[in-house]
Amino acid sequence: MIQSVKILSLVALVLSCCGQPSQPAWEWIQLFNGKDLSGWDVKIAGYELGDNYNNTFRVEDGLLKASYDEYDDFHGEFGHLFYEEAFSHYILRVEYRFVGEQVPGGPDWAFRNSGAMLHSQSAASMSRDQEFPVSVEAQFLGGSGAGERTTMNLCTPGTHVMMDGELVTQHCADARSKTYHGDRWVTVEMEVRGGELIRHIIDGETVIEYSSPVVGGEFYPDGFPQEEGTPVTEGYIALQAESHPIEFRKVELLALSEK
Repeated sequence: MIQSVKILSLVALVLSCCGQPSQPAWEWIQLFNGKDLSGWDVKIAGYELGDNYNNTFRVEDGLLKASYDEYDDFHGEFGHLFYEEAFSHYILRVEYRFVGEQVPGGPDWAFRNSGAMLHSQSAASMSRDQEFPVSVEAQFLGGSGAGERTTMNLCTPGTHVMMDGELVTQHCADARSKTYHGDRWVTVEMEVRGGELIRHIIDGETVIEYSSPVVGGEFYPDGFPQEEGTPVTEGYIALQAESHPIEFRKVELLALSEK
């Protein structure tokens, strides 16, 4: 990988010197192809891997959706859609919007609530009834139409992180973002550099950053193979379905050098 980057950089330099347009060394990978769920694995609490209960995750009109029109009530069927490949150093860009009404039975805190799970355990390693994967979460929240409710917060199911030189053990920490009311599209980025640094970014502005995630804390599952305190430096990406309909029109990743 490192040798390939050096070669690409040299080619770009030579082309630039010769008056030819240089080619970028890095390209965005489209994790969502706009057509179907190829490359993604469904895991819904209470169901086996691959059981897309009530057609929760689907693709319609070019949008990836978490939908609840086939539910009568919600009984804790928290869902996650996992990309099939693990990553360590990258930028993840997501465009999302909340739509419609929360399904009856959904918890109050899950109103217009979703997120991207970073450095997650694999879908296959989750137990049948496990509600949330061990991961760090960039939490997506929508406003209710009045008052403030930040988005791109940090939540830590089964993990702890360092922030401002201190170990953070509380489950969620608010970001410094504005509130996004209504069914509007929001573009967010997550810069992930292994276990060294993770930033949540909106419109080019870092709204929260942290480092050194380790396994442990709230939602740490019984029998998890890694001991509490184990550093987390890579893992899977998953999108959440937590009882409120949400749509994604872009999920793309830019791989970064580890140097």
